Amino acid sequence: MIPRFWRKIKYRYDLNGSYCENCGNYFYPPRNLCPICRRKSKIREVQIDGEGKVLSYTVVHEGKNLKKPYIVALIELKNGVKIVSQLVCDPKDVSIGMKVRRAFRKYGEDGEEGIIYYGTKFVPA
Repeated sequence: MIPRFWRKIKYRYDLNGSYCENCGNYFYPPRNLCPICRRKSKIREVQIDGEGKVLSYTVVHEGKNLKKPYIVALIELKNGVKIVSQLVCDPKDVSIGMKVRRAFRKYGEDGEEGIIYYGTKFVPA
């Protein structure tokens, strides 16, 4: 598991996705093949812009090892990519259509002396 963790590290710390030069669509997570163009696709890896708006959200009150309550949101980024991510703010402040931006935040850790996991979450813009 450790080698896989390090191979995928660039995907944990940035919003890396795919862009099809044939049809002009962006995809997240990255794809090797465009689902629209299929064999005609011309895929290249790109960094996805981290600004967008909340399309929908839910507030989670139960769960293990997480600060509760927390918000899970469906976010549409400027280029049309839709992503599900944690939104870090007070649940009273979230609303449909609110502007958000990506932020580098702690996901969790493996005990007091273990690996600390970081990655992308979203915050109000």
